[in-house]
Amino acid sequence: MNNRTGFFLTIEGVEGAGKSTLAHELAKALRERGREVVVTQEPGGSALGNRIRELLLDKSSVIGNRAELLLFEAARAQHVDETILPALNRGAVVICDRYADSSLAYQGYARKIDRDKVEFLNNYATAGLKPDLTILLDLPAVEGLARQKKTDRVSSEKLEFHEAVRQGFIQLAKDEPKRFVVLDARQSIDDIIKKALGALNL
Repeated sequence: MNNRTGFFLTIEGVEGAGKSTLAHELAKALRERGREVVVTQEPGGSALGNRIRELLLDKSSVIGNRAELLLFEAARAQHVDETILPALNRGAVVICDRYADSSLAYQGYARKIDRDKVEFLNNYATAGLKPDLTILLDLPAVEGLARQKKTDRVSSEKLEFHEAVRQGFIQLAKDEPKRFVVLDARQSIDDIIKKALGALNL
């Protein structure tokens, strides 16, 4: 872990906040500056992770809360070992659409699983790898859901669930203000990109 020379950025937020768009635009800007950039997502980021993603997001899947958390963590462990760490060790910028904070917000705050348990599993799955910077795109849940063109098993949850997720993210940002940068996702994408690049300072 100490050998890594790259930069690890994660982007978090409720459904429809614009995480994927921001990841793509930041990668484009950083590549223009000559940086190697790896854009990835959770769940996913590996062959195994992508298969778990399909299972987790399939509306026909019936998954209990503990099983859901463990599936996310299994995908995350493979993702870190297979994709994230190798890229960081060779000096790349890794931009990850969702990471361990999502488990705290979704399974911890919204599913009501004990936060200490989620943090323990996060730490084990990531082997202690934390982001250098996390950008939280904050948006009222009702607005994020209205932006969605298609839904999956998780995004189909009730509004109250997604508002709990949002409040979870806000609390996480308050708990770690040095790691988090909170941006209003209702701004124009150009303003968001400008502020995100300023926070990255790469």
